[in-house]
Amino acid sequence: MTRRPPAASAVTTPLAVTTVLLALLGMFGPFSIDTAFPAFQSMGEEFGASEASMQLVVSAYLGAFALMSLFHGPLSDAIGRKPVMVTGAAVYALASIGCALSPSLPVLLSFRVLQGMSAGAGTIVSRTVVRDLFEGARAQRLMSTIAMIFGVAPAIAPIIGGWLLLAGPWPLVFWFLSCFGAVIAIAVLVLLPESHPPQDRTPLHVGSILKGVATVGRMRQFQILSAASAFSFAGQFLYIGAAPIFVVTLLGKGAQDFWVFFVPMVAAMILGSFTNGRLAERVTGERLIIGGQAVALSGAVLGLALALAPSTAMLPWAVVGPTAIAFGTGISLPVYQLALLDAVPHARGTAASVSTFVMLLLNATLTSVVVPVAATSLARLAATSLGLLVLGIALFHLHRRGARPPRSTPVQPLTPEVA
Repeated sequence: MTRRPPAASAVTTPLAVTTVLLALLGMFGPFSIDTAFPAFQSMGEEFGASEASMQLVVSAYLGAFALMSLFHGPLSDAIGRKPVMVTGAAVYALASIGCALSPSLPVLLSFRVLQGMSAGAGTIVSRTVVRDLFEGARAQRLMSTIAMIFGVAPAIAPIIGGWLLLAGPWPLVFWFLSCFGAVIAIAVLVLLPESHPPQDRTPLHVGSILKGVATVGRMRQFQILSAASAFSFAGQFLYIGAAPIFVVTLLGKGAQDFWVFFVPMVAAMILGSFTNGRLAERVTGERLIIGGQAVALSGAVLGLALALAPSTAMLPWAVVGPTAIAFGTGISLPVYQLALLDAVPHARGTAASVSTFVMLLLNATLTSVVVPVAATSLARLAATSLGLLVLGIALFHLHRRGARPPRSTPVQPLTPEVA
């Protein structure tokens, strides 16, 4: 398929503005999860909910995000990237208002589901815009830059949540998220160019959308690559999903102390994304993934060793492992994202949706099922993270073996009769 030059889109909006907007669109996820972490204790006290029940505030959001993620990408393939992103941000703002006004945990969970259903429009579709506009090393550099800006969100989100709690009750967190969604909706509407022209769009039929999703989901190599990406990131996300228990219960810190975990972890991920961008034209994507996984694996092993030793099962040693894992993830994740989009070049939106669904389904399972069991001690949490990373690495090498072209059979010389 012949690619159109992206010059027309690039002229309408400066590249720096487009880059920042795409990064902000990706922040819906970490802002929705991490900003609320400091408020878990006060929400639980007001609603009379246990620590395990409060994990549903995360898993309800992630489950809805995962389910709806199957449709955001195909919709953007059919009607364009911009309408999907603007509508999603606007609905997210309204859902956040509903969360702020919730009188009980079930009502809050209902609006968290609506938040999750709408947040993916920005997070998923923004990635396809990068690949619509750019190719090769330039696309990888832009994806790395976006990852660096986006990486700030998990660090500042819980800090903002802690500040908001100092200023007032927990609903302030969701009023902040409502304002964030409204600002993003207006900014995308006014500033972001449409990167998917009408002539490249697919028919808008429910049947064709579902068929496209099913077709991509049945591609074996895509399945393995999606699972490899999801489990490779799961080693880090396990700590993110367990942050309220990790920081408050296991490390004995308060609602304003989430920075001791998120700041070093996110700084490491930003550094990893920066490293990826610097090596984009000198190192192949496959080698970057392998190198990033090696760093993350070393960090996970070190984290487990530190957690097992009584003298180092505390701060600052407790965050050394997650920080090293984040650095390795920052190196490999931009390459994974581009590889998944390029695996289905005729329907990148659908590819982004299916791969995101796999990752979010795993993350929702981690927060609701694995975290309550794994986060009972620092050592068990570190061991579980290590196991998830090992599985991701194994799946990636399985993908490499399946993607490798078969060896050609030596050509036999023709006999005179055949000649």
